[in-house]
Amino acid sequence: MKKTDKGFVQIYTGDGKGKTTAALGLALRAAGAGLQVRIVQFMKGQSYSELEALKRFEDLIQIFQTGGLKCIRKEEVTEIDRREAARGLDLAHKFLKDDSVDILILDEILVAHWFELVDLGAILEIIELRPDSMELVLTGRKAPSELIEKADLVSEIKEVKHYYQQGVPARKGIES
Repeated sequence: MKKTDKGFVQIYTGDGKGKTTAALGLALRAAGAGLQVRIVQFMKGQSYSELEALKRFEDLIQIFQTGGLKCIRKEEVTEIDRREAARGLDLAHKFLKDDSVDILILDEILVAHWFELVDLGAILEIIELRPDSMELVLTGRKAPSELIEKADLVSEIKEVKHYYQQGVPARKGIES
């Protein structure tokens, strides 16, 4: 039985750090309320600390990665990246049909669109197919205006200052 009466479409976008973190915070809050969460991470196949943490909640939060073992640039997209993105879309459609899922998070799907791995029409279709009681969260840079118009909540995370600019690499437990 659904624990939410009305679900909404949320977007976390922008060039600042924290879009995935915000979505995972929502997942954690939802788990605390007993909600079922499914997360599909597009363009991510690497090991991140949050994967270890989420294992503690695997009865409520399940995460699926669809990507390679390294970060890529737009000009480095391969056929494997395309197949992984298609697998991510297949998983999203599977979870849209699963009545037990309360929240579906499509992490970095907006970057996958920007990299031309996911068609805008495919994302719009996911929004249209979303059951009324399901919360749908889309994350990533460069949210297209068509998606912003369809969403019920849009948060833009803006980078003001970041220590990466000083040469500080990603730190375990903070950025990775």
